[in-house]
Amino acid sequence: MNENDLQYMARALQLAIQGAGHVSPNPMVGAVIVCDNRIIGEGWHRQYGQGHAEVNAVASVPNPDDLKRSTLYVTLEPCSHYGKTPPCAQLIIDRGIPRVVVGTLDPFPQVAGRGVEMLRQAGVEVTVGVLEQQCRQLNRRFITAHTTHRPWVQLKWAQTADGCTADSSGTPLQLSTPATATLMHRHRALCDAIVVGANTVRNDDPSLTTRLWPGRDALRVVLDRHLSIPDHSRLLTDGGNTIIYNATLNDKRGNVQWVQMDTDEPQTWLADLYNRGITSVMVEGGRHVLQQLIDADMWNEARIEVVPRHCTSGIGIPAPSLARGTVRQQLTADGNTIVVLDNSHHPCRNPHTATSIGHTGL
Repeated sequence: MNENDLQYMARALQLAIQGAGHVSPNPMVGAVIVCDNRIIGEGWHRQYGQGHAEVNAVASVPNPDDLKRSTLYVTLEPCSHYGKTPPCAQLIIDRGIPRVVVGTLDPFPQVAGRGVEMLRQAGVEVTVGVLEQQCRQLNRRFITAHTTHRPWVQLKWAQTADGCTADSSGTPLQLSTPATATLMHRHRALCDAIVVGANTVRNDDPSLTTRLWPGRDALRVVLDRHLSIPDHSRLLTDGGNTIIYNATLNDKRGNVQWVQMDTDEPQTWLADLYNRGITSVMVEGGRHVLQQLIDADMWNEARIEVVPRHCTSGIGIPAPSLARGTVRQQLTADGNTIVVLDNSHHPCRNPHTATSIGHTGL
C-alpha cells in the first residue's frame, strides 16, 4: 500500500456514495482505473439491477489495451457469482487487468472472499484493506444485514428538552421544523423499510412516503398484533407497499400483505424482513416499538431530534430510554439539535483494523 493507493481509493469512495438511495439491497461501490499514475476510467454502481462499478469503469476506458497495464481500485470486493449481472471478477480477468486494490471484503455469502481468491488464482495481484474502515462505514447497512442476518436498524424520534414525545393524552407533539423534516426524508430515501407500531398509525395516520427528498418510497411495515389499525388508514388505502405483522392473519390484498407471527419479539420480524431482501430499516415509532429494540440491543444508529422547549402541559409521554451509544455526529437545524448515536458494538467495525470510522455523511 502506498500514498497513491490511498488517493485513488478515496476517489473511488467519492464515486460510490453517488449510488446512495438507488442501489439497495446492493451495496454502494465505486471503481477507479489508473494507468501510468493517471486515471483513465471511473464508474460506480448507479442502479440496482444494472452494471456494477467495475463494469462501468472498464466501459469508460478509451483504449481497452491500457487495461493490461492498469490498476483497478474498487471499494468492495468484486463479485464472483452470477446475479442480475455477470461476475465482475471474471470481467477483470478477461480484460487482463494485472492489479486490483480492494477496500474491503464482501460479506455477502455468495462472495465472501471468493472474488479475491478467483482473481489471485488467475494471477492477478490483489491488495485488500485500503481505507477499509471508510469503505465499511459507507456500506454499514449492507454489511450489518449480511453479518447479523437482520436489517441495519436506525431509530428515529423527536423530543422536547424535558424528554417528551407526546402530550399526556398520547397526541404527538409537532416538533420537527421544515429543515429537520427534509433531513428525515433524506434518510427515509436511504432505507429499504420504515417501521411503526399500531399506535402511531391510529394517532397519526401517516403515509411514510419520501416527499421532501428525491428518492424511492420504502416498504411500510406496521407492527399491529391485534389488527387494530382502521381500515381507512392511508397505509392500507394509498396503494403503497405495506406489510402488517400480526398474531392471526395471513392475507394479501393489492399491495398490502398481512403476515402472521406467533410473537412480536423484534428478532422475529427483523429476520423475516431480512429474508425478504430488506437490508435497512428506519423505526419511526412509537415509544413501545423503539424501546423494545433498545432493550433487545437490536439497533445500530439512533437519530434523536431535541427541541429547545418543554412539554406544554408539563407532563407527557416520555421519550425512549437509551443508556448506551457513542455520539457520531451532532448538528443544529432551525434551532433544533440532532444527535446521531452509534451502537458501540456496530458490526461494521473491523476488529482487525483501526477502531475509528470515518464519517461518510450518510
